[in-house]
Amino acid sequence: MRERPEQHGERGERGLRPPDLRGPLRYLWWLIVCQRRRVVAGAVLGSAWMVCLTLPPYLLSRAIDDGLRPGSWPALGGWVAALLGVGVLNAWLAIMRHRTMTRVRLDAVLRSVRAVVVQATRLGDELPRKVTAGEVVTIGFGDVAVIASTLTITGPGVGAVLAFVVVAGLLLAVDPLLAAVVLVGVPLLMVLVGPLLGRLQGVEAAYRERQGLLAGRFEDMVGGLRVLNGIGGKEVYAERFRRSSRELREEGYRVGAVTSWIRALGVGLPTLFLGAVTWLAARMAAEGSISVGELVAVYGYAAVLVVPVEFFIEGGYDLSRGLVAARRVIRFLSLEPGAGSGDGNGAWADAPAGPAVLRDPESGVEVVPGRLTALAGARPDRSAAVVERLGRFTGSAATWGDVRLDEVDPAWVRSRILVADNDAELFAGPLHEVLGGARDRDAEAMERALYAAVAQDIVRGLPDGLDARVDARGGNLSGGQRQRIRLARALLADPEVLLAVEPTSAVDAHTEAAMADRLRAARAGRTTLVTSTSPLVLDRADTVHYLVEGRVAATGSHHELLEREPGYRRLVSRGTDDDPVGGPSLATYGEEAR
Repeated sequence: MRERPEQHGERGERGLRPPDLRGPLRYLWWLIVCQRRRVVAGAVLGSAWMVCLTLPPYLLSRAIDDGLRPGSWPALGGWVAALLGVGVLNAWLAIMRHRTMTRVRLDAVLRSVRAVVVQATRLGDELPRKVTAGEVVTIGFGDVAVIASTLTITGPGVGAVLAFVVVAGLLLAVDPLLAAVVLVGVPLLMVLVGPLLGRLQGVEAAYRERQGLLAGRFEDMVGGLRVLNGIGGKEVYAERFRRSSRELREEGYRVGAVTSWIRALGVGLPTLFLGAVTWLAARMAAEGSISVGELVAVYGYAAVLVVPVEFFIEGGYDLSRGLVAARRVIRFLSLEPGAGSGDGNGAWADAPAGPAVLRDPESGVEVVPGRLTALAGARPDRSAAVVERLGRFTGSAATWGDVRLDEVDPAWVRSRILVADNDAELFAGPLHEVLGGARDRDAEAMERALYAAVAQDIVRGLPDGLDARVDARGGNLSGGQRQRIRLARALLADPEVLLAVEPTSAVDAHTEAAMADRLRAARAGRTTLVTSTSPLVLDRADTVHYLVEGRVAATGSHHELLEREPGYRRLVSRGTDDDPVGGPSLATYGEEAR
């Protein structure tokens, strides 16, 4: 069995634990387990910081009771020095806790973003059919950030629990009644907030769903702005967008209403609790049950207890939102490609050992190894559909040699068959990275690819040449320039089989003739298929398949089809058929344009 090529986008990258997609809590636990040492360090630092917050009230009470007696200056100085030392220690613990938890959150963000990007790459051409680009962006930025914030409960959240226990123990040493009030009161506060947290999950989920849909609609509107201007549908689409925006705003108001109550209770309830405990302790001090120092200590303990109680409520708030976000991420990461599943038992057939014929039974197209084949049809979408089937982007009965394409491991198909279409993305970055992709390419190979795509003038026209930055989707390039850069990128990849959709449709006739000549020379002896209705391109093909309604109506060379197929002749002459069959105007058109 030959070694399987590495498949970009495969789950469970080498050396990395694959995400646990069995539920939102399991996904959060996966993020914790992947950085368990850092999380433990954050929990230890958070717990130490929280516990140290309880020491100043005790030290202050000792300084009052022991240090304010006549002749007790040494005791007062000692307790004040201890108080200062604890303050310095607590400041250091707070800094280290914050640094550690920031690393925990950033690690969670990067792991989730990587998982989303890997999944998007794995889905490939099927991604737009399963989820909108706006939804992917919302998940990759918004939901991932919410999930990362949820991991705060592993640091201060754990410390809050420990601090609550310590305060209860300290109060027990002062008076059992005060300890009982704390032990009962804090859980009661959480019970009061609980229903709101459940309500938050529902409205947050609805808001996130609507937000993703609106982002997708915005993406569509921006991408099709020119088309909308041309057909006069811009205002209609804009009104739909405004209506959806208003609906999202109303949904946001509902989320904000629940959130505001949670925030208000997170501050108000602990304050009321502090007042109740202080009132009870003041009554005891007035009755002589506790000393003045113990009264100060109780007030300090209760004030310190506000911090962990706020963390309890904030932790519940973050966890509620994190579960909603994790559920959306899991749903995206659980999407499966739909084209092919091996033999049904998870096993894949072997790809052909060498170059082999590609066949599409649905259209009757055959792509012979080592030849330049062209598809010409009045419906470009039908020709593109043939390419998608031969490139294994849609399920079909297409074959590669003696095996069905959908039975071959996608990793083998992607490593040997490349589909280059005009919708292929140009990512932002330096031009040499846009051309080379993930692999480093030497300058000589890049020059050859640019020459073959007639794209050298693009490089010369940019201020920094190959180091010039290309905007997302090639926004700073013209349509013809983008097309030539895409072709240069495909040629630089040097695949065994290249399937190119309309590679010259956006350039002028002179450039098109040069591209056709150089494409043929660059792919000499390699398997290449192009879709086109341009006689400049068709004349260079070894074999031309003439498609009618998506099926092969005739096959031959460009000149043979001109002589015997009136429909083909009308197609490539753009509807004019004034010359006699085989006349010089059409038969020699390609030669004259060279």
